[in-house]
Amino acid sequence: MPKVRHYADLAATLAGLMWLAVFWSISISARLGSLEPTLAALLGLGTLILVSFVHRPFRVLLRRYHVRKRRTEMWMHILALPLTLAFLIGLFIEIIFTPPSGEQKMLLFNILATAGWGVFVLTLLSKWVMHRFSSRQQRAT
Repeated sequence: MPKVRHYADLAATLAGLMWLAVFWSISISARLGSLEPTLAALLGLGTLILVSFVHRPFRVLLRRYHVRKRRTEMWMHILALPLTLAFLIGLFIEIIFTPPSGEQKMLLFNILATAGWGVFVLTLLSKWVMHRFSSRQQRAT
């Protein structure tokens, strides 16, 4: 597999982890009643974004197609699907039990987003393993 795809996988995985840190910091801030965890996570996020825009090798690397494609896949796993599932599960909980509070809704979303990121990472690992075995078989023949 070309190095660009490895970098794309790494960039998307780290970006997903970074956004999960922001999502979880919002839940922690709501629980503690303090903005400090969210501000710290946003400061880290801003620093990484600034470095990726200012540092020329990162900027050139992140423009490539594979990185954009992997980031789009990552966003589908940690944002689009968890938002939809959290909405549907929240409705189900509201109908059967009681309306969840804002903190509980955010916790539900965070759990689903973390699970989605885990699925994304496992998908990348399985693609890598399958590609590794197929390239060995092609070299053997």
